[in-house]
Amino acid sequence: MCLKTGGGLFCIFAIRCNSSWPKIRKMEERIKLSRIYIIATLIMVLVGIAALVMAFMGDPQRGWANLLLNNVYFVSLAAGALLFVSIQRVTHSGWSAGFIRVPEAMAAYLPVAAVLFLLMIFGAHSLYHWSHAHEVANDPLLAHKAPYLNLPFWIIRMVIYFTLWILMFMIIRRLSLKEDSAGGLEIFKKLEHRSKVYIFIVIITFTFAMIDWIMSIDAHWYSTIFAIRNFVAAFHHAAIVITFIVLLMNQRGHFPFLNKSHLGDFARYIFMLCIIWGYFWFAEFMLIWYANIPEETAYYIPRVQGEGWRFFFFANIAINWFIPFVLLMPKATAKNPTFLKIVIPILIVGQFIDLYIQIFPGTLGEQVLGFQEIGSFVGFAGLFMLVTGWALSRANLYPVNHPYMEECKGHHT
Repeated sequence: MCLKTGGGLFCIFAIRCNSSWPKIRKMEERIKLSRIYIIATLIMVLVGIAALVMAFMGDPQRGWANLLLNNVYFVSLAAGALLFVSIQRVTHSGWSAGFIRVPEAMAAYLPVAAVLFLLMIFGAHSLYHWSHAHEVANDPLLAHKAPYLNLPFWIIRMVIYFTLWILMFMIIRRLSLKEDSAGGLEIFKKLEHRSKVYIFIVIITFTFAMIDWIMSIDAHWYSTIFAIRNFVAAFHHAAIVITFIVLLMNQRGHFPFLNKSHLGDFARYIFMLCIIWGYFWFAEFMLIWYANIPEETAYYIPRVQGEGWRFFFFANIAINWFIPFVLLMPKATAKNPTFLKIVIPILIVGQFIDLYIQIFPGTLGEQVLGFQEIGSFVGFAGLFMLVTGWALSRANLYPVNHPYMEECKGHHT
């Protein structure tokens, strides 16, 4: 038995293996979370708890806004990661077969997210003015939307979303692990079918969830592009984090078959999704700006012209579209692991800014960004890392009997 430890995001692992590279070629490798990793993530969680307590003590509405932002952020990563897995299964992608356990582990956060999201029931009155009966009674538009925007139905929909996501995760994860021992194509075909079901489910449920959780903050405003733009953002940033985890784990000796062709494919996902996200962002903004209808521009005016918000509004499009579009277009940078490890953390911050500019102007009004916001994000990140690391340690790091595993190991383009 050999023991290695390392530091860094998702990389402070103790590797348990029975021999060297020839045995790893049989995919008989599991990781064991090191004590340093567990302690580091728990400290991050404690920082997050302290930040949230400070936020709630100062202004409960600020506390709920932070809780909503981080809940949506990490639910997006988990649901987007399972979507990534499903797309690889449906398309019979060989290049990604060896890395499939990373997004599966990220999706293991969904049950934890469900528990944390239930807390939002107690903060609904602080975030959504449609949840106040007297507001609805005095507002014809809110009264018109009341059959959909009412607290009992909002809770029911939330339960339905998480039930479906968790159920599909459990089915896909169970079959994936069963494939390790059973082999053959029967389970692989079942996974393909279940993945198709999840893709259909998540497209519908996640778009409705974005309407419920974010767009309804500004209940008088609506956009037919808003929900799908956030759906693309979830998939986009899930691909970003998957790439980051694979890179950092490879730095510690895992995924020895990772090469520039794999990195190019990961970068293509990021590049493609940044273009789609940018298209939807611009289409939404341009159409509303050009039409100049007060009911629609009311959403953008405080974000573009409001004190403190203007910087984040343009930083959002710069980080989430311009930076990946320009920097990942050349093959030399897209296939450079060092370069990707510098760019990806910037893009991770970009998703935070995207949700921040959507949630905070409509809940708090004034622009605030301090320890409460940064600390709570660090805490949720620590919890996400702990759950993902735990899930990675519960099974073989490589899908032992995946029919495309050999193609992944020899992938070159």
